[in-house]
Amino acid sequence: MPNNRTYAHPYIPNTVPEVRDAMLKEIGLTRIEQLHDAIPDSLKLNREMNLPPAMTEYELRRHIDGLLAKNKHGAAYLNFLGAGCWQHFIPAVCDEINQRSEFVTAYAGEPYEDHGRFQTLFEYQSLMAELVDMDVVNVPTFDWAQAASTAIRMAGRITGRSVALVPKSVDPDKVMIINNYCTPVMELRFIEIDEATGKMDLNDLRSKLTNEVAAVYFENPGYLGIIEDQGHEISEIAHFVKAISIVGVDPISLGVLQPPSQYGADIVCGDLQPLGMHMNYGGGQAGFIATRDEETYVMEYPSRLFGIVPTEVEGEYGFGDVAYERTSFALREKGKESVGTQTALWGITAGVYLSLLGPTGMQEVGETIMQKSQYAAKKLSAIPGVSLRFAETAFFKEFVVDFNDTGLTVAEINARLSEAGIFGGKDLSGSFPAWGLCALYCVTEIHSQADLDRLADTIQTIVRQP
Repeated sequence: MPNNRTYAHPYIPNTVPEVRDAMLKEIGLTRIEQLHDAIPDSLKLNREMNLPPAMTEYELRRHIDGLLAKNKHGAAYLNFLGAGCWQHFIPAVCDEINQRSEFVTAYAGEPYEDHGRFQTLFEYQSLMAELVDMDVVNVPTFDWAQAASTAIRMAGRITGRSVALVPKSVDPDKVMIINNYCTPVMELRFIEIDEATGKMDLNDLRSKLTNEVAAVYFENPGYLGIIEDQGHEISEIAHFVKAISIVGVDPISLGVLQPPSQYGADIVCGDLQPLGMHMNYGGGQAGFIATRDEETYVMEYPSRLFGIVPTEVEGEYGFGDVAYERTSFALREKGKESVGTQTALWGITAGVYLSLLGPTGMQEVGETIMQKSQYAAKKLSAIPGVSLRFAETAFFKEFVVDFNDTGLTVAEINARLSEAGIFGGKDLSGSFPAWGLCALYCVTEIHSQADLDRLADTIQTIVRQP
């Protein structure tokens, strides 16, 4: 807003000149534009927006419908994309319950409007805690990246240190979010990964441990699908310098994989999207954080926690906030982190999913995924010129396919797959250029044997073409 504006905007708060100037003075600035100094000039528009004439409601609807019709989605194509948003089967009851009027808002809920939401969130927290073998689980964060960021900042506050170690195999997009969220209070430093196995290089980890390190963060399974079987040793190395071990996890893997608490994790975080949430063009995400029931950890959660307490009526219980005074709702600008409207609806959805499957169902879906992903990897690696990047390393539902010997780029292969009605794997060429032409493929319980055979046959035909 230009400094010469002498009136308040009717719809934008704090635009009264005197109020605006007082706020700028409080933070040591003289102009609104100084708030944007950290943004590179190349990213700023620096001109008036050239907006088209306003459309009527009908015209606007047709325009938006036309744009949306250009999208291609997993229901119309055979989809092998993953990398943070995965196609899993969604039981119909998940949608039925999360669309009930008592729950349909994503907001965490308040006493005057609560119609069972507090109890359902408590049940979700209890189910997640059982799955990850921890005691305390928060109301969902926006996504896995925010959950990891908050877990790292929690570790920084607990230890009074300012460095977090992160393996180079973590999703580069997630790293950007973590770095943005943790700056300037935490610094990220990166650990090398073993080129042959994709696992963390423990010698490099040891060399980078100092008394500045608050946490070691790693994922299991990781972004590249790899099962990190060094978890216990990584946690021990972190604990040796009194750093906190933080493990990010895909919760749908925990029906078959050991929960992180059993190999030394102090904080567990991850993604809730596999637990009953549709892919939605990158939206509809949610993350979780879990810890032991220790005051040191509980009081560092910035988000809401729900607990159960007896009421004055014998045999009756109520559900409500635990340690509300630690949240930004109570502390406002003095809060540890600012937490606003949360994705509570997805917590309820995840709770429904977990209650439907139970321990046996989670084991069955995990085993099914592993069987199908192993079959797909075997079929693809049998194609001349195609191989697995980490052939000797165990993986869960995602794996890296190497196309360097095909003479084709990943982009070319994916374009031809798209013509055949198939979404190929995510191109890793830009994120991990040292590996050359590699792609990340994802296989879940929704893929049939015929789907996997069709993928392999189509790729074989593509690489044979001149």
